[in-house]
Amino acid sequence: MRRSALLFFFLFACRTPHALAPAADDTPIHLTLIGTNDFHGWVEGQSEVFGDATLRFGGAATLASYVAIAREKNPGGVLLLDAGDLFQGTIASNITEGAVVIDMFNALQYDAAAIGNHEFDYGPVGPLPVPGDSSHDPFGALKARIAQAKFPLLSTNIYELDSRRRPAWLPGEGWTIVERKGLKIGLFGLTTPQTPVTTMPINVATLKFNALGPEAISAAKALREHGADVVVALVHAGGKCASWADPYDVSTCDLESGEVFQMLKEVPEGTVDAVIAGHTHQVMAHFIHGTPVVESAGLGRGFSMIELYVDPQKRKVMPEATRLVPTIGVCETVDEATGSCDPAVLRKREGVSLVPAKWQGQVIRPDPTLQKLLAPALKQVSDVQRRPLGVTVPKMVGRNYEAESGLGSLLADSLRTLEKADVVLLNPGGLRADLKPGELTYGAVYEVLPFDNAIATLTLNGDELMALLRAAYGGKKGVFQVSGLQVTLERCPGPGRLLGATLENGQAIDPAHMYRVVMPDFLARGGDGLMNTLKTIDPARVDLGGNRPLNFRDALVSYWQKGRAPLVSPALGRVSLKGDACHKEALGQ
Repeated sequence: MRRSALLFFFLFACRTPHALAPAADDTPIHLTLIGTNDFHGWVEGQSEVFGDATLRFGGAATLASYVAIAREKNPGGVLLLDAGDLFQGTIASNITEGAVVIDMFNALQYDAAAIGNHEFDYGPVGPLPVPGDSSHDPFGALKARIAQAKFPLLSTNIYELDSRRRPAWLPGEGWTIVERKGLKIGLFGLTTPQTPVTTMPINVATLKFNALGPEAISAAKALREHGADVVVALVHAGGKCASWADPYDVSTCDLESGEVFQMLKEVPEGTVDAVIAGHTHQVMAHFIHGTPVVESAGLGRGFSMIELYVDPQKRKVMPEATRLVPTIGVCETVDEATGSCDPAVLRKREGVSLVPAKWQGQVIRPDPTLQKLLAPALKQVSDVQRRPLGVTVPKMVGRNYEAESGLGSLLADSLRTLEKADVVLLNPGGLRADLKPGELTYGAVYEVLPFDNAIATLTLNGDELMALLRAAYGGKKGVFQVSGLQVTLERCPGPGRLLGATLENGQAIDPAHMYRVVMPDFLARGGDGLMNTLKTIDPARVDLGGNRPLNFRDALVSYWQKGRAPLVSPALGRVSLKGDACHKEALGQ
């Protein structure tokens, strides 16, 4: 059986077209699940110049061409599904508070999407990202998007913290049933329990996000009781695998830490027929405890597929016939030699030759209907996005989630000088793109810093500063970026990861001295695991920056424009990693 399934997998991965056989009573019913995740507002396609040609990739209009081909290949058998984090990340998404994304999903006729942690980022309707007072509804923007959507936004594990009941503004029980080819397909959503520390904590302070495993079992049971023949989970929680060449080989997967892996440990095999995962932006196409799971890197640049075959008599999925298709790049043009539209891959090649992309034997052509739909929103932001800042980036300034990075150090140093701070602390998850070489535009800065964080200032004594650093580095939120400090860490994540910290000149941190510490208000409000430590700080010594005229991103832009100096990576060396290489089970998400 395994050999047969692998054959199916490799044949499809090589994109060999197969005509559908004429229907017969005993012919398996073919379902195609197209899974996207972590779109983060990237409705617009992206481009990069290689020589005299322009590489074009990603975006809604190009994705529409792939979806149309899939629907043509399997008429009436395609489900278009998303695993959450639709919003937050681009100017077009943020100025419309996600409305342009819902317009796109409506036009593509999505069947359902999970609610991701970043769906809570916008807070109340309007410019405030968090409630200013009790008259502001922290779920206002999300409620508006739920009302706008022609598809359900699903999550079964969201409850009110006090009553333990489902929020009245969240329709239904977090699941739905759709029909395809005479089958009832049950769909349910799940949201990472990490949400309170991965969105602005104040926006979800009245909610509880239950554990994934029990909720998955409960939702699947309810769907089966309501007649579902097939059950699919849309899970905004993911994992990490280093290789996806063999869907049965999970030896490179972080099975001990990945949330979706932990969930499936608790869910009996056969409870769920397929999982579309998200949140970690990591490619997966694996059978985990017998359940097929896919995830893509997100940002509208790719999608994954699960091909299911259902016994028409027993009306049950035939596991031996299931085939997984790892991420398919959403490409308008590709390199002729490699077939890739991944700019990171092509930057390493010489002599890139671009040709129109093809999939399933058909040329990819961006959908003009989607282009027309998106045109007003994109026109609204184009001038802002392309506005030159009068600053250059001589060489790419890159980020690194799991180590010190040139980008993190550059931003932290700039903020420290701007604020005349002693110490700056930045969360690596807040840095969403590299700074590309060339003339800096506002849109490029926005890609790096899409969150509308304020600049928060804390006045901490040395003991409090050390406690904050232990909390920051003791979790699994990557390596925090710093300015004003020298930090020594264990190479592997863990509660005792911080081995030592001094001021940048090597001077010891004085337990009694008061230090001016600056960070995004996301962190100062307790994000990324800092809540318990910050609760011990006198609120009078915490300024969340709500009255500042400029947010974190715009304050940095203004500072760079005044200086007019080129943006270059500072020398590395402020964060030292000690110890041997990590075992995969020690790596965080």
